Amino acid sequence: MTNNKQLELNRRTVMKLGAGVAAVAGAGVNLAPNAFAAEPAATKAASLGSRVSRAEGPLKVAGKARYAIEQKLENMAYGVTVQATRPAGRIVNIDASVAKALPGVIDVYTFQNTLKINKPTVYSKGGGATEEFTPIQDDGVRFNGMHIALVVAETFEVATEAASLLKVDYEDGDAILDINHPKAKPMLIEPMGATWGDASAGLASAEVKIDVTYTTAREYNVPMEPHATIASWENGKITVWEPSQWVGGARSVIAEFLGIDIENVRVISPYVGGGFGSKIGAHPHVGLACVASRQLNRPVKVSLTRPQTFTGLGGRPATRQTLSIGASKDGTITSIVHESWNETAIDEVHVEACNNVTKIMYATPNFSSRLNVVPVNTVQPGWKRGPGENPSAYALESAIDELAYALNMDPLTLRLANWADVDPSNNMPWTTRQLREAYAAGAEAIGWWNRNPAPRSMREGRELIGYGMAAGSYPMIRTPSEAKIVLHASGQVEVLSAATDMGTGTYTILAQTAADYLGVPVETVTVRLGDTSLPRSALAGGSQQANNLTGALVKAAENARTALLRLAASDPKSPLQSLKLAELTFEKGTIRPTRRPTGGISIAELLKVVGKDRLEIEGNTFAPGATEDMKNAADRSFAQLKGATEGSVSAHSWCAQFVEVRVDEDFGTIRVKRMVAAFDSGRIFNPKLAESQWISGMVMGLGQTLLEEGYVDQRDGRTVNANFADYAIPVNADIPEIEVISVGIPDMQATALGGKGVGEIGVVGVAPAIGNAVFHATGKRIRSLPITLEKLA
Repeated sequence: MTNNKQLELNRRTVMKLGAGVAAVAGAGVNLAPNAFAAEPAATKAASLGSRVSRAEGPLKVAGKARYAIEQKLENMAYGVTVQATRPAGRIVNIDASVAKALPGVIDVYTFQNTLKINKPTVYSKGGGATEEFTPIQDDGVRFNGMHIALVVAETFEVATEAASLLKVDYEDGDAILDINHPKAKPMLIEPMGATWGDASAGLASAEVKIDVTYTTAREYNVPMEPHATIASWENGKITVWEPSQWVGGARSVIAEFLGIDIENVRVISPYVGGGFGSKIGAHPHVGLACVASRQLNRPVKVSLTRPQTFTGLGGRPATRQTLSIGASKDGTITSIVHESWNETAIDEVHVEACNNVTKIMYATPNFSSRLNVVPVNTVQPGWKRGPGENPSAYALESAIDELAYALNMDPLTLRLANWADVDPSNNMPWTTRQLREAYAAGAEAIGWWNRNPAPRSMREGRELIGYGMAAGSYPMIRTPSEAKIVLHASGQVEVLSAATDMGTGTYTILAQTAADYLGVPVETVTVRLGDTSLPRSALAGGSQQANNLTGALVKAAENARTALLRLAASDPKSPLQSLKLAELTFEKGTIRPTRRPTGGISIAELLKVVGKDRLEIEGNTFAPGATEDMKNAADRSFAQLKGATEGSVSAHSWCAQFVEVRVDEDFGTIRVKRMVAAFDSGRIFNPKLAESQWISGMVMGLGQTLLEEGYVDQRDGRTVNANFADYAIPVNADIPEIEVISVGIPDMQATALGGKGVGEIGVVGVAPAIGNAVFHATGKRIRSLPITLEKLA
């Protein structure tokens, strides 16, 4: 590998490219409170950029935050689903006689005693659903774990016992259980590929090339709060309490399930105990609860057990990726050829876009990528944190590391040698791309240049030591949204939005934003979320919600300031009524004559004087002239979503992940000793919340790399480890010291306030960084996740 002199040159080169990184990192994490605010805040604690603790934290700690299924409704019935125990075929008969005879059982619904559930419109066709499947509509069996019955009883215990008494007769069919099955029939998703130059010719003429295959296992979202719902039908309308990342989308799906007008549907989701993509859509059990409630004309609660959450909805699908990279001897990449396959449901299509990072990360004149799906007998896969970008970065950044060793070149130096000045997939300029600064900050923090770069060259006793790194990106997606501010004569301020908070800090950031732009103490702001009766909001997913909502809220705040100035200048009871509008100024929560540097009347005082209890003001980020249909589409579908290349610029968050691992030479056990990551997420609204999101993503990435794997019994398609005892996820003892660094600068081309995505980017690049470190420690390259002891043997 490179000698010490070359390593020192590389280190200096990176530090030069990242010059000023310490200043940038400090600015990114501890933004000056009012650096980018339209008006100064009343206190530092109120302003965006401050480390304000979670507003709803005390409620959650005290057990006072009532989640969806904790609602107490009169005359509640309880539904328990029964799931198929075969992977394919048909149901011949379900004998429910014994179950129905059990005291307290209200009814048992099956395809033989069905309740009509209409197929919802999936997001790719303009709807809000993540799957088309509707249960108990026919006798077909599509996968093991499919809902085939709903037992409803007066108590949960009776419903559970009755569900165990059903006798199901099957006629088995041929099943395809994984993407490598000999009868599997891959389908090319041609529109999602990307090509430029002549990738085959570029590869053939390359001086150095690698051809590798990487695989990832099926992963599950497994949020702490289980998937459960309460549906209450009354007088032709339905109210649904549902842990949702998108109440507008859930509302549209439920309306379709029932075949009723969407105005007769209300979805409430005050708190969400984690989702990671799995709570974006209203899943089939929600449909069962809704139609049962209508049938019985009483509230029905349906809660999936932990094992049922593994097959009642889908997580990240298993993937296979082949990568061929050609380069010249000086490290210049001349061609990349990438093809991927991911599993999907036997009769639906879910695409894990494994070329998302591959096509934008490095400059190359020749590129080709193809995406395929492989129908198997499984629940329809869904989104899990960093969908597409996560497995894409795993394959690409592992392959880049392999190429670096083939070239006898430092992995970080190789990445810099192929820096993309513009988005190579479309030649559009980046908005901001602080990836060089991220490389520099991460390398310095972990001591990258102090390591011995040769594989299996570092040890401490019987432990082999390895260092690895990887880069990653996540696109900036945005959707127009609304917000409302209610100013009260008491001095309280309310912020209203249908958006949800699944633990990311939406309550807190919106309170900070309102306080900042109205100049009031943050303690006076109350935020109400998670209800379709509130102003429309896009989904909490794709790292877009904070930017969507702060933009809308700032518009509302600007409208509020204008309204207050007009009120002060026009109302006969106002002490400032004699002045013209142009002679008034709104500053620090008060209205005063422009010629006076101090004094004035506060918002609350003005409202009291003019005799108003409250003043309601709305704001939105829709284009001028947007119709109600366009606003509804943003609330209920992806129709108004703006992608990363909106406005002929390419907007992304970026990261550089660095890890140190220790591998026991005798047993092959892997310990991640340190994790360091530097992120470009633009302007940071709240460093405490951003750091929490980055760290949690990194923890999730560690689990993906070393622990998580869905095991499917090849005899009957059963998910063997559908529980927290056997599906291994990281615990405290698995997690090392983690350091996160912000190198972002406000990206005003990406969003109104300069923020970029935070939540998804944390997981991207973790898996290849750990895998690359394991290779550096052991000299063994593992190309299949998770990296387990037997693979290292």
